[in-house]
Amino acid sequence: GQAVRGWDNTHIGHFQGSSFPGDDLGWVNVGSGWWTVPVVLGWGAIPDQLVRGSAEAPIGSSICRSGATTGWHCGVVESKNDTVNYDVGPVYEMTGTTVCAEPGDSGGSYLTGDQAQGVTSGGYGNCSAGGRTWFQPVNEILNRYGLTLHTA
Repeated sequence: GQAVRGWDNTHIGHFQGSSFPGDDLGWVNVGSGWWTVPVVLGWGAIPDQLVRGSAEAPIGSSICRSGATTGWHCGVVESKNDTVNYDVGPVYEMTGTTVCAEPGDSGGSYLTGDQAQGVTSGGYGNCSAGGRTWFQPVNEILNRYGLTLHTA
């Protein structure tokens, strides 16, 4: 029920559900003056990307991530159904990648082609030296709350 505000401090909506640890997910309803678009930001590195579905990419697939701190970065899907142990407790059924991330990239989208994959949770390393990140699969979030992905 907590209010969520946008980059310009205007009201976006309210949290309708969230879970952490155990999972790392949540969703916000979108109120007046804001709307959803089926696009992931390319941060000038590439054109913004249309989202056309959420077919799960297999291990070994190329995958890219959009993040507010480091922009657009790519790597490979390395593992599935991982448990990630954070200081506050474990998060289960995460997908591991070779994509780098840094603080502030959490919550950013992962894509394989035009298919949504998940939402950045955490990892180690950085985008100068490399690292590994994990994401919460988007289909788990959609299924948990009975949501439908907005696609192009």
